[in-house]
Amino acid sequence: MKALGLLTVIAVLGAWLVWNAWNVFRLVTGVRDGSWRRAMWWTRLFSVALFAGAAAWIRGLFATGLDTRKTCLFVHHERYDEAYRRTHDAEFDKIFPLHNMCNAHADLVPAWVNPTIAVCGIVALAAAAVLLCLVIAHASRLSPPARKEHQS
Repeated sequence: MKALGLLTVIAVLGAWLVWNAWNVFRLVTGVRDGSWRRAMWWTRLFSVALFAGAAAWIRGLFATGLDTRKTCLFVHHERYDEAYRRTHDAEFDKIFPLHNMCNAHADLVPAWVNPTIAVCGIVALAAAAVLLCLVIAHASRLSPPARKEHQS
């Protein structure tokens, strides 16, 4: 039963990866052919930004592995400071920005993760704003002009 669950997760992640690879391809070709003026291009940009931001966040979240102490000592060759971690434990539980410190100077979360999450969030918000503007413009073109009532 666990194997079926794992296969399902792998299939969903694979489909998500293929979908976003297709979206990146369409974004690049859309810049050349002018389809960036249409709503679907901005929807693709929104999707890719969310995908990249989520992937970076997951990478940062699981940067530690299963044992932080062993990861610090044997993978990163950094001193593990238990006292520092106890005094700053609330910082390591935050959703953003991600940090997982071995000591006061060594972070297990790669330096590129937090800026990537921030940029992807800004791009996703900008794409959503452009989509909203396009929807409003499209709706205003579809609505009939208001008719004036004649008073006699």
